Amino acid sequence: MSTDFSANIERFSGFAGLYDDYRPKPPTVIVDILTQLAQIARPCLVVDLGCGTGLSTRLWIGRAEEVVGIDPSDDMRREAEQRTQVAHVRYQAGLSTKTKLAEGCADIVTCSQSLHWMEPEGTFAEVARILRPGGVFAAYDCDWPPTLHWKAEAAYMEVMRRATAIDQERGYSPGLKAWRKDQHLERMQASGHFRYVKEITLHHAEPGNAERLVGLAMSQGQVATLLKNGLSEAEIGLDKLREIATQTLGEKMSSWYFSYRVRLGIK
Repeated sequence: MSTDFSANIERFSGFAGLYDDYRPKPPTVIVDILTQLAQIARPCLVVDLGCGTGLSTRLWIGRAEEVVGIDPSDDMRREAEQRTQVAHVRYQAGLSTKTKLAEGCADIVTCSQSLHWMEPEGTFAEVARILRPGGVFAAYDCDWPPTLHWKAEAAYMEVMRRATAIDQERGYSPGLKAWRKDQHLERMQASGHFRYVKEITLHHAEPGNAERLVGLAMSQGQVATLLKNGLSEAEIGLDKLREIATQTLGEKMSSWYFSYRVRLGIK
C-alpha cells in the first residue's frame, strides 16, 4: 500500500521564489568529494531527489554530462525550470521511491535538505536501483540557523519554536510525515543497499544581513504554513525577529557560516 505524501507536497507549495532567494546554496566542495568517491571526474548522470527549486541541482552545471532534478511539487519545479534553463539540466515530477529512471543509470544520487521528508525504505531501494555499481548516494543538510550572531540566532530559534507549536495546536498540517535527520546514517546502514556508509561535516560561508535572516525564517515550512493560513507576522513573531536582526545585523552584509552534515553511501 502506497503512502500518501500529499501533505508533504503541500508543505512546499506557494513560496518557491522566496525559498530560492533566501536558502543557502550547497557548498561546491560537495561536487569534488562525490566525484572522487564515485571515481569519475565528470559523471554521466547525476540525479537530485527532492530537488525543490534546483539550488542543489544547479550545483552540477558544467560538472556533469546530464543532471536530472526530481520533485513532486509543481510550484518548486516551475521555479527550478525558470532559474536554470541549461541544456544538460532537466526537471521531472516524481517521488524518491518512484523516479521512473532506468536501472543503473546514475553515477551519483543526491538529496539536499530533503531526505527527512522521504519514506526511507522505499527511497533507499530506489536509489540503489538507479545507481550503477560503485555509484554514490549523498544526503546532506545544513544546521539551522547558520552561525552569525547569538542574539539573532536565538530570535530565529524562538520563531521556529513558536511556529511549530502553533502549527501543531491548530492542526494546519494533518498527515505531514517526517523522519529524524540524526537517524539517516543508521537507516542507510540498516537498509542493506550500501556496501559502505559514513558521515562527514562541511562548513560553507555565505553573505547575509537582517533582511536575509527574516527571509530565511519565512522560507521554513512551519512559518510558510502559518503565513498561508493567514496568520500575521506579529502572531508568528517575525516582527520581533526583524527588530532584533536589524539591531544586531543591520543592512550590511557579513559572513554567515553554514554547517553541513553529509551522509554518504556507496553502492
